[in-house]
Amino acid sequence: MPLQLTHEEIAPGTVAVTLAGKLMMGPEGEQIVGLVDQLLAEGKRVIIFDLSGVTVIDSTGIGRFIASYNKIVNAGGEMRMAGATGHLFHSFKVSLLDQVFPFYPTIEDAARG
Repeated sequence: MPLQLTHEEIAPGTVAVTLAGKLMMGPEGEQIVGLVDQLLAEGKRVIIFDLSGVTVIDSTGIGRFIASYNKIVNAGGEMRMAGATGHLFHSFKVSLLDQVFPFYPTIEDAARG
């Protein structure tokens, strides 16, 4: 399944971005960085990525989150990750990104921070 991306504001200034499908090399993943730019321009400063629907991720996919993280932090915001389990979470852990990005079991937990 190609990458699907949706988002909704769940609290003032806080947006949940839900991803589903394969996050791999290719133009689909570029949507993430573009959406982050758009949300920051709208004044959103807490961006939560719900990864529970992601089935596959590669290094390019992980790179999209690194690029997004840099943009968000430079804008004075905060990036949180939710719903990553199993092999998906392991992909972040082996690259030590679990120590950079805060991970939460659910969007609700991430929203509470």
